[in-house]
Amino acid sequence: MTTSEITSSEIPKPERTWAMFAHLSSFLGYTCIPLASIVAPLIIWQIKKEDMPFASDQGKECLNFQISMLIYIIISGILTLILIGFAFLVILYVLNIILTIIAAIKANEGVTYRYPLTMRFVK
Repeated sequence: MTTSEITSSEIPKPERTWAMFAHLSSFLGYTCIPLASIVAPLIIWQIKKEDMPFASDQGKECLNFQISMLIYIIISGILTLILIGFAFLVILYVLNIILTIIAAIKANEGVTYRYPLTMRFVK
């Protein structure tokens, strides 16, 4: 059964919880652990990819989003040389927090969430 064939009522609570944790784990990147916002969802995805398809899907989605955000942050960091990057950094910071919270809530409800502005590196 693929993720698109699963309805929210069929997804067990533990699987929805792991999917939510995959999204929330990206907040570890705001601590002093470098690249934790990418490594934590990667670990959850790798651990749960065989037995929890919904958690696996959401872990990949979070991983793709966090990699995309890292690229956008690097570009914005370069753009700080012409001062416009500072505004982009603030926007990216707020956008990352808001979209991650929305994704975690949707995952806990058993709804497949797709982040906007995401490049799909991991398929």
